[in-house]
Amino acid sequence: MSRRIAVVALLGCSVAYPALAQTSAGREDIVVVGSGLAPRPGDRAFDVVAIDADRVRENASNRLESVLADVAGLQQFSRSDSRTANPTSQGISLRGIGGNAASRALLVLDGVPQADPFGDWVPFPPYATDRIGLIRVTRGGGSGYFGPGALAGTVEIESGPAQAQAPFAADLAYGSRRSIEASASATLTRGEGAATLSAAYARGDGFFPTVSGSRGPADRPAPYEQFSAAARTGLAVGAQTELQANLSGFTDTRERGTAFTRNRSEGADASVRLVGRGTWGWSALAYLQTRAFASRFASVDAARTVANPTLNQYNTPASGVGGRFELVAPVGQGRDVRFGADVRRVDGRTQENYSYVTGLPTRLRVAGGAALTYGLFADGSAELGDLTLTLGGRVDQWRLNDGVLHEKMIATGVALSDARFAERRGTEWTGRAGAAWAPVSAVTLRAAGYRGWRLPTLNELYRPFRVGADATAANAALAPEGLVGVDGGVSLTPGGGVTLAATDFWNRLEKAIANVTGGRGTGTFAGVGFVAAGGFYRVR
Repeated sequence: MSRRIAVVALLGCSVAYPALAQTSAGREDIVVVGSGLAPRPGDRAFDVVAIDADRVRENASNRLESVLADVAGLQQFSRSDSRTANPTSQGISLRGIGGNAASRALLVLDGVPQADPFGDWVPFPPYATDRIGLIRVTRGGGSGYFGPGALAGTVEIESGPAQAQAPFAADLAYGSRRSIEASASATLTRGEGAATLSAAYARGDGFFPTVSGSRGPADRPAPYEQFSAAARTGLAVGAQTELQANLSGFTDTRERGTAFTRNRSEGADASVRLVGRGTWGWSALAYLQTRAFASRFASVDAARTVANPTLNQYNTPASGVGGRFELVAPVGQGRDVRFGADVRRVDGRTQENYSYVTGLPTRLRVAGGAALTYGLFADGSAELGDLTLTLGGRVDQWRLNDGVLHEKMIATGVALSDARFAERRGTEWTGRAGAAWAPVSAVTLRAAGYRGWRLPTLNELYRPFRVGADATAANAALAPEGLVGVDGGVSLTPGGGVTLAATDFWNRLEKAIANVTGGRGTGTFAGVGFVAAGGFYRVR
């Protein structure tokens, strides 16, 4: 359980959501903004932080994880940024429920879930800050509006509208350790359509991750090289209908300060969204994601004189595909009712060489599976003078299938394990209710209760792993995590773009997924095999 007080002061967080503009003839035509439907009025009952484009660009690092670090209560499992950390440690969480390499908060970009389909870590380098128009962080679970997985909250990212972009912009910076950061974008606007092309590149020789007093001959700087590109277009296809299409890709290469620790991530996303802003508002979204990840690990002797390879996770392909449909009913001024359905399927597997002897691997492992979730959601709010009431929820069906764990000797092909896990199914629900009262224009009091859940990742379910002498077994029987909580708070807006907010909350995480110690070497243990003296056996 966790119970904490969060206090945050924000500057310049006003955000506009233009949808229509008057033409010279007085006719209302779509202005292509590239955004989804208007924000939900009931969100004022929850603990929401909005970061506009100007604040995003003011961050000196030009990195999304640094921007998010300004949000009180948002935790990142990694203790370093995305130039030196292992990508698999880049999970995000909220509400003080404990860091985890798998994200316990849902992150979406233009409505599309962004966490890695295999392990739920977040690939931070693709998010060039000059492409971001708005970030909204909802602290507290139960927001099933964008899909399942918002266990402790939601991070919504919206791409910047083409109308706010210069026809051409470029930036170049050079710094110590031969570091380079460069970005460029070009925007074309014609009538009721617009297109933006952008790219970003960063590299550096890196610093020594080991402090000088502990450093040895095996230690060296940790270089990195990262590239991303995106194409985005919006086109009015009717008086009140807009077509949006997005295509993006990235590569990310890092080393972690010794030999045999290079890792590489790459991926591509494509999505198409139709948005209707007529009497019945509606949105239809379809997307496809591909990811690939490779990483090597090493052990270093006590004197830090030499590094030896211990694992080569040479390929971890994963993919995600999904869709979403939403309707906003015309229920009159001061009322907002939305409902819809979504579906997402992910699959992935790890392929790795391990158990090194004299610098060479002796064993091969393949582990992975697939997960499917599909659900129905509804969200409604009513503005009754100074009082806003809101209620929302969703019901999901989930399925885990095709789970496997194959291990064999490389030299002989003799199987060490050949497990095929039974298909599993279940039903989970998400819900939240809240109220906001503004007795005067500068003061808002709010209270909320919620329940969220998270499906275990394919990585947690099927992939065992080792760190030094310690070995951790996967657990294909893991149940979904659940969280219940309540919070209350006050927001003050004295003027001048200043907002002061304080929140008191109580959360309880149930069926938490963690690595639990089950024994100590020397010994042979289920799911991992031999554990040497001094090593610990753990199971998820």
